[in-house]
Amino acid sequence: MATIESPERAGVKPFHEFDEARATWPRGDRLEALRAAAREFRGRFKDQGQVVAVRTIDLVTVGYPLRYALGGAAVGLNPNPYISLTNRLVVVRFHDFEGAERTLVWEPTVPENSAEAPFYQNLIDRYGEWAAFNLFSKQYHTLTDALSICGISAADVDFAAFDHLHVQDLRPLMGTEELEPFFPNATFLHQRREVDTFRSPHPMQWAWYVPGGMDGVREDNQLLLDGDVELGVGVALMSTPGHTDGNQSLVLNTPDGIWVSSENGVCADNWHPYLSRIPGVRKEAEAMGREAILNSNTLEDSIEQYDSMVQEKAVADAHRDDPRYMQVFPSSEMTGLRRQWPVKPTFTYGGLSYGSLG
Repeated sequence: MATIESPERAGVKPFHEFDEARATWPRGDRLEALRAAAREFRGRFKDQGQVVAVRTIDLVTVGYPLRYALGGAAVGLNPNPYISLTNRLVVVRFHDFEGAERTLVWEPTVPENSAEAPFYQNLIDRYGEWAAFNLFSKQYHTLTDALSICGISAADVDFAAFDHLHVQDLRPLMGTEELEPFFPNATFLHQRREVDTFRSPHPMQWAWYVPGGMDGVREDNQLLLDGDVELGVGVALMSTPGHTDGNQSLVLNTPDGIWVSSENGVCADNWHPYLSRIPGVRKEAEAMGREAILNSNTLEDSIEQYDSMVQEKAVADAHRDDPRYMQVFPSSEMTGLRRQWPVKPTFTYGGLSYGSLG
């Protein structure tokens, strides 16, 4: 079964405001080019209109190594080497470019399958670390439960996407010859480079991808992307490489302005280190002259990731509660558990809720 090769066949439109900026050389000139491109994109994107509705549902909180979460800036401040991240399902209702209502799910993670990634299996093998790791883990809802809370079923979903495919097993979601797809009517939107990595990971990437997690998946429900696309009014997927080669960010136009979601960072402090109260983070940013601190478990291209984070901030609007923070929403957000003190996010976005999905 052949992969969908034409975005237009799936009702998806490529956009190109960032193409020239991304190609800017030398790299020191790229950031201003990305900011200029973001101004151009924002004007056009906002003029099209807003999404119909957005809802987030917490799926699971999992442990995550502190040394990765803040690029090493906060290492040694907590006797436990883990913090916790909450992964949320994002459900978006929007009008496509023909006027029909469509539904997108972003980050439809199946937590029990994520545990098959070699990184987590290594923790299980070392019982002591797994026990510490589990102190920071908790499941709230299954994917089925989360959809039900939103008033929809898996069959109602038209599009499914992830920011990247770390710790994902696509087989039960996309379906195989032996498995019916969990989302029977959805088109999966993946960057081509991310799928290539999944099929043949480098040793520096390997530990974060579920072995065989795309083996035998149906490909007639997959659209491989080669950059930025718009799905409809108020919804876009923006290529933001660096954390992985095929990383992408969700962009939504809402009543509170534009939100951008990815895992380039895991808390507001990553994108706004000069405001951070986590010991060490602000000092690291000031000492190194940087406006972002990377989520850095793979570092496939740290400069690309830095540029992507600057681009995300330039596209997003200021937060209504504190305009010092841009609306860059981590797809897996650091919690403020007391046991991870003093490594607690300075500002927490929490969930999103606009309109009605029912």
